[in-house]
Amino acid sequence: MELTREKALELLHRHVKGEGMIRHCLASEAVMRALAAKLSQNTEVWGLAGLLHDLDVEITQADPFVHGQQTAGLLDGYDVDPEMLDAIAMHNEMSSGAERNTMFQHALAAGETITGLIFATTYVYPDKKLSSVKPASVVKRMKEKAFAASVKRENILECEKIGIPLPEFAELCIRAMLPVSEELGL
Repeated sequence: MELTREKALELLHRHVKGEGMIRHCLASEAVMRALAAKLSQNTEVWGLAGLLHDLDVEITQADPFVHGQQTAGLLDGYDVDPEMLDAIAMHNEMSSGAERNTMFQHALAAGETITGLIFATTYVYPDKKLSSVKPASVVKRMKEKAFAASVKRENILECEKIGIPLPEFAELCIRAMLPVSEELGL
């Protein structure tokens, strides 16, 4: 069966109950579509990877050693791009133990991670809306000691492995999330 965005949303809502995690997946989808467009990749496949990368997060209880690995089983019966499955499995390098080696893997690790940092930035400043978050403030938050615990600097820096400097990457991600900011509660 073809995996459409509608089917992916159904799967997401079936397996992920936390509203914050669902919003994070929607933000990651927007970011991955923007990255795919910038890098001349398949926006649909990359968007689905962003949407589904945390499909197993509640099943695995976000255990960093297995998170991402069970998503393939949750997608049984769907015609899924193998590169997408690899990128999802590799978005958390601790679970696979392998080094990322494709543009898709680097992009998903960086894209989904920076959405977490942008969310954290808006939570630290609750009166701040996404539209007022500046790329420089995101870069600054990466350098702070009180960096968001669930966000890994190393993953965000994967953007440089796909040829996008961090300030440009932060700007691209914020712009990608703006059209869905109301839906994200940002």
